[in-house]
Amino acid sequence: MIEVTELRKTYKEVTALNGLTFNANDGEITGLLGPNGAGKTTCLRSLYGLIKPDSGRVQVDGLSPVTEPIEVRRSIGIFPDKFGLHERLTAREHIRYIAELHGFRGEAMLEQVDRVIAELKMTDIADRRTQGFSQGQRMKVALAQAIVHQPKNLILDEPSRGLDVMSTRILRELMFGLREQGRCILFSSHVMQEVAALCDRVVIMVQGQVVANDSPAALCAMTGKASFEDAFVQLIGTDEGIMA
Repeated sequence: MIEVTELRKTYKEVTALNGLTFNANDGEITGLLGPNGAGKTTCLRSLYGLIKPDSGRVQVDGLSPVTEPIEVRRSIGIFPDKFGLHERLTAREHIRYIAELHGFRGEAMLEQVDRVIAELKMTDIADRRTQGFSQGQRMKVALAQAIVHQPKNLILDEPSRGLDVMSTRILRELMFGLREQGRCILFSSHVMQEVAALCDRVVIMVQGQVVANDSPAALCAMTGKASFEDAFVQLIGTDEGIMA
């Protein structure tokens, strides 16, 4: 479970987070949605422990990324918006490296790597160098790195950006499967259809604050709009920043 309470962060004269408060629950997919500049990236980086907030509190399964950063990183899997693969390494070597960073050794490590390769249906590319990989293949490697240590919480930043239809389907099926296992999944996106289809709950941010927090259906009902995109536009008060 991820808990964000009264989180504040200012960069010189720019307020990125202004009392941000929400929960992402176990066994749910929570979407973090907002126009450009809403503070989504700052929020996610605070969860990773990459940014220290000026005030407020973040907890991941009761742990603070400020005071217990290593323990928090063990309990989360991070799927970044840029995959940053080393092209001379194979997919398997990338996954093995992350497994070893999380303390897996010997047969246990090999079993974990084989498990995630099979789960993501990437046996055909596992022992190829990642140079020349398609965006979908690169996504699989990054996703395997995010889940190889079986984290309780998965954080995804714009997960479907640049993916083809089949890669997007694999990603969605994995997210649904992790939800069924009781994992906590938090992801940011600009794609309205994706959010409406995937999320149990949507946290809509504007200027570092939460303006709405409910299921897509409930937000449509609250605004009297038939489509989630129209509900989103009404809730943020402008169509600025919508990309899809």
